[in-house]
Amino acid sequence: MTNPHDIIIKPVVTEQSMAEMAEKKYTFIVDKKANKTEVKKAVETIFGVKVEKVNTLNYDGKLKRMGRHEGRTSSFKKAVVKLTADSKEIEFFQGA
Repeated sequence: MTNPHDIIIKPVVTEQSMAEMAEKKYTFIVDKKANKTEVKKAVETIFGVKVEKVNTLNYDGKLKRMGRHEGRTSSFKKAVVKLTADSKEIEFFQGA
């Protein structure tokens, strides 16, 4: 895992994650093989911020049906990144 853009896939944009941005907590979908230190380094290099701590959550895909066919949604890993108090904020939506 060398490229930080391979580790961080996309930000999570939900009502809860937007409310946590006021406390400098940002949520991302990350690579399933990435550990907390890799996520921390990737966020610091991409956004130029200081990370205080990282919490990760693994999600299994849910079982879904379409008629008689059964399948699973894809599994993913989510990371909640808390920035230090003196760090600048990450701007996802400039002008919004």
